[in-house]
Amino acid sequence: MQGVGHVGYELAKLLRAEKAKVFVTDINRASVQRCVDELGCEAVALDEIYDVDADVYSPCALGGTVNEKTMNRFKFKIVCGAANNQLATDECGDELERRGILYAPDYAVNAGGLMNVSIELDGYDRERAMRMLRSIYYNVGTIFKIAKRDGIATWKAADRMAEERISTIGKVKLPYMGSARPMFKGRSRG
Repeated sequence: MQGVGHVGYELAKLLRAEKAKVFVTDINRASVQRCVDELGCEAVALDEIYDVDADVYSPCALGGTVNEKTMNRFKFKIVCGAANNQLATDECGDELERRGILYAPDYAVNAGGLMNVSIELDGYDRERAMRMLRSIYYNVGTIFKIAKRDGIATWKAADRMAEERISTIGKVKLPYMGSARPMFKGRSRG
C-alpha cells in the first residue's frame, strides 16, 4: 500500500483482519509506524514499494504512481487503490493490460467517497449509503466484463461504461431548468 492516511489505514485494517500480509509506505512516518504497531504491517521505504513481491499494489495517496519508471519494477498482478489519477498517462493503462496486470480503474473503485457525500445532502442514512457502496463491486465487475468482451484495457472499459451511462441520462427528458447548454464538456478521470 502506498499511502496509509485515513483511507489507506482503514483498508490496511480490513486486509489484516483477513490475515493478508500488508506492506506499507507513506511520507508520514508516524502513519507507517501506526500500521506496523497496531496492525502488524511491514514498513517499506517510499521508493521501494514498487519492488515488493506482492499480488496487489494499492496506491492510496499520490496520483501518477503507475508510470513508465515504476511499472518496470512491478511484480504485482493487480493495481487497485483509492488514490485519484493513478495512471500517469492512458498509455500506462494500456501497458498494464499488455503485461497482464489487472487494473481496477481508480474512479470506479474510489466512488464511495462521492456517494457518501451525496447522501449527506439529503440527510445522512447509513443503510442507504451501504446499499449504494455495494454497487461499486458490481460496477467494477461490469468494467472487467466490458474489457474482456471488447478486448480493451480496463481503463477504456470504465470510460466506455461511464460514457454509456451519461448518454442514457442525456436521453431522459428533464424539466426545463433555464439553460439548454451542457454545464461541462470533455472527460475527467478522477
